[in-house]
Amino acid sequence: MALAVAPGEAKAGVRRRATVLADAIEAALGALYLDGGIERARAFVRRAWDDVMNRLEKPPRDAKTMLQEWVQARGLGLPHYTVTSRVGPPHAPEFVVSVSADGLTASGAAGSKRAAEQAAAKDLLRLLNP
Repeated sequence: MALAVAPGEAKAGVRRRATVLADAIEAALGALYLDGGIERARAFVRRAWDDVMNRLEKPPRDAKTMLQEWVQARGLGLPHYTVTSRVGPPHAPEFVVSVSADGLTASGAAGSKRAAEQAAAKDLLRLLNP
């Protein structure tokens, strides 16, 4: 089943954006909770994701968290993120973000500031941990 979006949004690729998909799942789970209560919502979540959640030994960590933990473990200052550019129309922006830590700088690009920050952090982690 596909996520129903306006034709212009479909052309912009919003169906593939993690934040849009997460918002849609959150809305569906909220509707299930409001309509059927916590036990029905809990049962659905367990049926849908229990196997995946139980296979994880540790919760997944994102690149920004890993970078912050890396610098803090070494007594360094926190990473500094800067939006270096934003291009494109409002419905499909492209952000470029740079991040600096331990005297090194890296950058990342994506359709949201948050995703661009993640990409930049991932790039910097590659430099710090060759």
